[in-house]
Formats: sequence, C-alpha cells, structure tokens
Amino acid sequence: MRNTMHTDENGKVTTTDEDGNQKEMEIILTFDDEKSGRKFVLFSDPADPDSQVYAYTYDEDGNMDALTSDDDWQMCEEVLAAFQDEEGLHENGSEK
Repeated sequence: MRNTMHTDENGKVTTTDEDGNQKEMEIILTFDDEKSGRKFVLFSDPADPDSQVYAYTYDEDGNMDALTSDDDWQMCEEVLAAFQDEEGLHENGSEK
C-alpha cells in the first residue's frame, strides 16, 4: 500500500491513502537505517487510545510504503522498545 505523508512542526503527520482519504496521525519517531539507507517512520492514531503502531519506510518526497519483511518489523519493534525505555513509556505510550 502506498501512502504519502505531510508532517508539521507539532509531530503530526497527515497520511493520504491511494483513494485520497486523509487522516492525521501522531509521529512516535523517525529513524534512518544506516545498513539499508532507508528511512522509517512510526506513528499512531491519537484519536484511538488502543491504536496500533504503524511502521512505514518513506522517501524525501513523503512517499510511504508499508513494511513487508519480518526483518524490518523486528528492527522497528526493537527501535521502538529502546525509544520507549529511554523515554520511560509503556507500550501504549503512557508513562511508567
């Protein structure tokens, strides 16, 4: 699935799907994988307290692609866990 994103200075991203539907999401973090040279963005739906974390790769034009490999998912889960530990957060984003 291909989406595009537009970010703002408040840590929000507006995603637009292939059908033109837009949704404002909250960026959890972005990071670059030095090994592959790809950029990743992790975000969730702030309107849904039980929202899952979405993980996509993206390019400089804001085009996003959903992750397809188990290795990419595992890497994103590890990066997210390290980020949450560093920030003192539980998996759902609430403070420990």
